[in-house]
Amino acid sequence: MKVTIDTFEKTYNKYKNTVYSVIFNYVRNVDDASDLTQDVFLKLLDTATEFESDEHLKAWLIKVAMNSSKNHLRFVSKFSDEEIPEVPSPEETFENADLVRAMMTLPEKYRLPLHLFYYEDYTIKQIGDMLESPEATIKIRLKRGREKLRKLLDGMVE
Repeated sequence: MKVTIDTFEKTYNKYKNTVYSVIFNYVRNVDDASDLTQDVFLKLLDTATEFESDEHLKAWLIKVAMNSSKNHLRFVSKFSDEEIPEVPSPEETFENADLVRAMMTLPEKYRLPLHLFYYEDYTIKQIGDMLESPEATIKIRLKRGREKLRKLLDGMVE
């Protein structure tokens, strides 16, 4: 399956929130996440990749989103005096603002696997492949991330 101009709009509407969420988990800045999301979809238009399935397309978009975010953060850290906000105001599309705020305070190594597992419904194996980490590492990060999240949320309630 090749993404054409005709199928692009459908693909964009289906995956824009997924791509935005992955990028936002990295950059923690609404404006940068929006810009990078557009860049990812422009790369989709330019790619010659033949996608085996819809799931392959989604995985490709997530991988490109992760790489674009990492490149952006490297650029920002080298050339900008501005700091990325620690805890951004959550997007309106998220149902539980406290959960999102707490999740955004977690280190990336816990935040991203949690997002991919719970929001994008990827398996531990698929997450390991995307993040180039062993399954055991992903399992540990999910477990520790949940524990840290639970402590943060308990602290918000008290």
